Amino acid sequence: MSYKPQIKIPATYMRGGTSKGVFFNLTDLPEAAQHAGPDRDQLLLRVIGSPDPYAKQTDGMGGATSSTSKTVILSKSSQPDHDVDYLFGQVAIDKPFIDWSGNCGNLTAAVGSFAISNGLVDAQRIPENGIAIVRIWQANIKKTIIAHVPITNNEVQETGDFELDGVTFPAAEVVVEFMDPAAGDGAMFPSGNLVDTLEVPDIGSFSVTMINAGIPTLFFNAQDLGYDGTELQEAINTDDAALQRFETIRAYGAVKMGLIDNIEEAVTRQHTPKIAFVSQAKGYTSSSGKVINSHEIDVCVRALSMGKLHHAMMGTAAVAIATAAAIPGTLVNSAAGGVSRDSVTFGHPSGTLKVGAVANKVEGQWQAKSAVMSRSARVLMEGNVRVPPAD
Repeated sequence: MSYKPQIKIPATYMRGGTSKGVFFNLTDLPEAAQHAGPDRDQLLLRVIGSPDPYAKQTDGMGGATSSTSKTVILSKSSQPDHDVDYLFGQVAIDKPFIDWSGNCGNLTAAVGSFAISNGLVDAQRIPENGIAIVRIWQANIKKTIIAHVPITNNEVQETGDFELDGVTFPAAEVVVEFMDPAAGDGAMFPSGNLVDTLEVPDIGSFSVTMINAGIPTLFFNAQDLGYDGTELQEAINTDDAALQRFETIRAYGAVKMGLIDNIEEAVTRQHTPKIAFVSQAKGYTSSSGKVINSHEIDVCVRALSMGKLHHAMMGTAAVAIATAAAIPGTLVNSAAGGVSRDSVTFGHPSGTLKVGAVANKVEGQWQAKSAVMSRSARVLMEGNVRVPPAD
């Protein structure tokens, strides 16, 4: 029996914020994978090493966590006044599907760097030294993101002294602005309410803030779920019953947000909505052993991604946190002291993060103008990724 050789595809393995993933230039993909559909999905699943019943992704580039099971496809922008189109795929670990329903805010920090280094940004827009402004069109959610990428001697600067909790080593700071981060139809609060009641059969009734800013997110009070808001991953990710409970709550929340029609659809929409819980600022020890004092933060937040408690915080969820914190009456704002604010510093399992947000009321409806945060990014490996040909 003869076997076909592996396919070789140019790719770059990058860290962005507290995530990492495999980046592709659209035109480097095989022709069939340059368009949305099963051919693209099958290729990227194989690149990452999914589905893997062992949940290790040993035979692929994935790292067996939601933060490291990601793919990015970039191309010259099809939109006026933008430099690059950014398409993100969240790859399931043990199931054969890719969720294209949302953005990855952390990997956004690496998009500008990749775009510059791979010729997707007009050379005239890149200074010899200074900050390059990269205008990103986020194709999943159809929003504009601005990345401020440091440039030294005509090259992207990756090294620096900026420290990001959740990332072991310092690097160059990349400021990322999420413009008009609310839902495309302007329904930042899908129900029209800042706080709703979510009824979950056989589990309970919960107060919830449902917001679509950065990414659709369900915010709960930690104490209502039986937590104090300072939990680390082990407290939740080793509790199968708790994880199933969270997923059931998330499914009913997704229906209430109008993202799906029935709870059965939630299994194929794991990336969105996110589910998070908040509490007032409390001191705790982070996963790295760093002591977080209550006076250093405004609020404690924990969030789940792809069915597990995140080791730090998803960038898109950070946008949702900052936006909700800026609006008096939300559960996030109440936990953060109930005062008006244009930035929030929150505690997460790996440490703290400060995010700025501007929200205002227009004709009785809350609107988000922007959210800003600092991340970092760097190339981990570049060259070619190899995958067996499809049957």
